[in-house]
Amino acid sequence: MTNEPVAKLHPGYSSAGATATPWSEVVAVLERAEIFWISTVRADGRPHVTPLPAMWLDGALYFSTGLEEQKGRNLGRNPNCVLTTGNNAYRRGLDVIVEGRAERVTDRTTLERLTELWQSKIGWPYDVVEGGFRHRPEGPQPETQDPEEVVPVFAVRPSKILSFGRGERFAQTRYRL
Repeated sequence: MTNEPVAKLHPGYSSAGATATPWSEVVAVLERAEIFWISTVRADGRPHVTPLPAMWLDGALYFSTGLEEQKGRNLGRNPNCVLTTGNNAYRRGLDVIVEGRAERVTDRTTLERLTELWQSKIGWPYDVVEGGFRHRPEGPQPETQDPEEVVPVFAVRPSKILSFGRGERFAQTRYRL
């Protein structure tokens, strides 16, 4: 994101005396997180949630998925999704929720930057090929995937971001983009 979003505390869901969580803290969580939970919608309207690695880069969250995986099929019909990260502790931490539309990424320069992030952050080696990523032979290999198959990459540019801070004070903050 080029401009810092405007943070607004939701007093009805925050402790007395709480202040809005600074945007820099939200970005730190997004950059450090290794796992996110993506929520998509099935054809019959039922929700689908699954964990996956995602990378925060230039104001967007990036992830990869096969088009035949449930989340890939769901996004093909409805690109609206939610990505969530944080921790499972009640009295500490910061959870972040990113809402937006998943759009396919094919720009080679962006894909190359993303392969570096996947490798340095989680040790998952990808090569850039036309249309996305390809798993390297020395990396994790999904059992059901052809090693030559292109793995599509998606970007979610946030339409809405929420953070939920816990600790001495609870603070729900919305970031207007």
